[in-house]
Amino acid sequence: MKTNRETRTRRRQFTRLFYQDNRWNLALSLLAVVLSVGLNLAISWLLQQTIDLATGGSTTRTLAQLVVFTLGLLALCVLCDALGAFAKPRFLSRAIGQYREYAYAALLKKNLATFTQENTSTYLSALSNDANSIETNYLNKLFEFLGNALLLVGAVALMFWYSPPLAPVALVLSALPLVVSLAAGPRLAQAETEVSRENEGFVAALKEGLSGFSVVKTFQAEGEVLGLFAKSNRQVQQAKCRRLRYNSILTSVGSTVGAASQLGVFLVGCWMALSGWGVTPGVMVVFVNLMACSNMFVAALPDFFSNRTACNALIDKLADALAVNLQPEGKAVPRKLEQGIQLEDLTFGYEKDQPVLRGVSARFEAGKRYAVVGASGSGKSTLLRLLMAGSSGYGGAIRYDGAELRSISTDSLYELVSLVEQNVFVFDSSIRDNITMFRHFPQEQVDRAVRLSGLQPLIQAKGEGYLCGENGANLSGGERQRVSIARSLLRQAPVLLVDEATAALDKETAFQVASAILDLDGLTRIVVTHALDEALLRRYDGILVLKNGTVAECGGFDELMAQRGYFYSLYTVSQ
Repeated sequence: MKTNRETRTRRRQFTRLFYQDNRWNLALSLLAVVLSVGLNLAISWLLQQTIDLATGGSTTRTLAQLVVFTLGLLALCVLCDALGAFAKPRFLSRAIGQYREYAYAALLKKNLATFTQENTSTYLSALSNDANSIETNYLNKLFEFLGNALLLVGAVALMFWYSPPLAPVALVLSALPLVVSLAAGPRLAQAETEVSRENEGFVAALKEGLSGFSVVKTFQAEGEVLGLFAKSNRQVQQAKCRRLRYNSILTSVGSTVGAASQLGVFLVGCWMALSGWGVTPGVMVVFVNLMACSNMFVAALPDFFSNRTACNALIDKLADALAVNLQPEGKAVPRKLEQGIQLEDLTFGYEKDQPVLRGVSARFEAGKRYAVVGASGSGKSTLLRLLMAGSSGYGGAIRYDGAELRSISTDSLYELVSLVEQNVFVFDSSIRDNITMFRHFPQEQVDRAVRLSGLQPLIQAKGEGYLCGENGANLSGGERQRVSIARSLLRQAPVLLVDEATAALDKETAFQVASAILDLDGLTRIVVTHALDEALLRRYDGILVLKNGTVAECGGFDELMAQRGYFYSLYTVSQ
């Protein structure tokens, strides 16, 4: 029960966004619906008056009066349509826009440890296909449903006003489509949820194929990848087909039964007219028309509620995913490192009983430069990931100036630490935007970051406004790394972590980038590197050597070479 309450509470936090700062658009849209209902009822009355006038039935209106009334209704129709065309799109646009922005803001609040363990396709699907489904199948139909409900009330009132004996017959016959619709309605909610689930897999397959395009081409695996994509595409289309089938069956059966009920009330009305019950031809026709109005509500009722149930499930799925945060928020720490970073018997594994790091203890003093080296799989990148709070499930301790990492808030940690990775993400925007991450900084600070990172030649040649292309396609590997270094320097975080930043660069560019990092003053730098270049290694204050997840050796370059141990072997082989 508690879980259900929590789910409903989270759902309300999302659904209120449909109406927040959107009440005027909602009110005008509802006014258009009310006017439309009134116009439909007035048209039914006009139809009865016109037929009875033509057939000599009971009416006090003249043809001229009915013509004037018709022109007035047409004018109101134009006004009603204009009001709906203005307000309804504005309401829907703002509602879904606020929903997406709120969800994305909540997503950005997740800590790194949680996000890296999640499937991003969940959010891609939720903010694209699912959001579109909520807009189309629920919010858009909400006005239609309310209009049909008001139309039903007005139609029933008119029925009893025209003929109290015939009205109950019409109501009983109207219940037939409702029974049929309610029997098929729950299938729609199940089908919509299935579409969302299959679309999530489709988005994942599409994203993987595009992200790994170069790998696909290199290994000539186009056929295999196309097969995976086609399979996922078929599954989502089959799910959509089932949803459309249920909807078509529901609509078809509802229409058939609705037509039967209209014919039934027409025949009963004909019998009453012949039997002297006071039913005129105009009343018979208007009853059939009002039956159509009531059937619209009956037909829409199960569809609306099944879509509402399905959309609630989509909202709950997103809300529940966003509510997961593996690492609770801790306390804030000063934005400076005075003593250093201490590792105490650090142990960690991605899977139980399979540790990647075992009993790692080390100290990185503030303001100094450290290299972390070792063979592939020795745990170097994992160590940096833990220093960035990539997981809280480690044994031992990681201390920043004595404060255990798990007790530090992630916002505070990211103020303290900056990371330069091998795979630099570059937005499809200008060089300046990628350096500043779309924030405002004084020009002198930007110039300093550009100078220290070695980006000056690029800026001088192409300018700060040069577009980098999708994921930096217009930049070389070295230029992307320098952009990454510049954005880290601009943040002025006291700790800089570098994870194989030069692995994909040519030797000359790699040396330049590594030198630029070592030239920085006032930062604590921990650099994971595979490049064992003597000129660079001599510049580090300490080298931490990992072997099979443990600390094999630690010291300066000359000291480690003199020991002729594991580092000596690594260095010798690399040469």
